[in-house]
Amino acid sequence: MSEFERSFEYRQALNESARLLSQNRPGEAAEKLQPLYTQAPDDPDVAINLSGAYILQRKWSRAIQVLTAATKANPDNAMLWANMGAAQLGRLETAGPRQQERALEAYYRALRADPEAPNVHYHLGLIYKERGELNRACAMFQRALEVNAADKDARYWLDRLAILLAQEQQQRRDGDAASENDSGSPEAGGES
Repeated sequence: MSEFERSFEYRQALNESARLLSQNRPGEAAEKLQPLYTQAPDDPDVAINLSGAYILQRKWSRAIQVLTAATKANPDNAMLWANMGAAQLGRLETAGPRQQERALEAYYRALRADPEAPNVHYHLGLIYKERGELNRACAMFQRALEVNAADKDARYWLDRLAILLAQEQQQRRDGDAASENDSGSPEAGGES
């Protein structure tokens, strides 16, 4: 830890930025963090907060820029990789396959660093749900609940996807039964 990182100014600005982020004031947080980032661009705490401020402002490329340097300097920091996943993804509803792949890669890097990194399984579940990979999504939401039993969002999606999967299975069974009835009926053979 450098002398700067031990300084009162550094700690005060970092704490103030965290407070501003918790109050959903990311623009002000970014202003507080920019001087710290200039002095310590590889500092993981600064990068986490600054990238978080950019993500909240939907400034995805700025967040990626901050995180690229920080993840190189701190490759085993799960929070940096989790933020990288969010920045790479952008808005889930409009993210294309390439953005999703980059986000998946970053989220899995976070899990390699910390298998119980907060919210990472949940975000993986959302991506898989969006891609239509419902079984994988369910597995991720289940794992999110194992990491944090109080995760109401993961519980919601797990319950909702269980209903969707059950409906899909019922439709397949109904389709198979209808297909069997059609092929075995006298009308199917052309007899009257």
